[in-house]
Amino acid sequence: MILGIVEGTVVSDQNSFDIPGGRYLLINKCNQAGKLKNEFLVALDLVSAGKDEMVMIAESTSARETPTTKNKAVDAVIVGIIDKIDENDKVVYTK
Repeated sequence: MILGIVEGTVVSDQNSFDIPGGRYLLINKCNQAGKLKNEFLVALDLVSAGKDEMVMIAESTSARETPTTKNKAVDAVIVGIIDKIDENDKVVYTK
């Protein structure tokens, strides 16, 4: 899994994914405390994430294992919105 912050929306009126209502977001990867890495990717949003939210992303083969993406040409999928991260009994991120 990868952590990232939603930076914006990617719009494409033509694609070969055949996912009705598919919404794609621009994600800036980050560490567990929310520090941005300035490494970007586009991910299919399955959880209705919003701008500036920290999200959890599945990539590669794992991204094609959801009911929506089964056997589709999708490389990254948002599978969760992060509310809190606790590392070694210390909260390092909260929404």
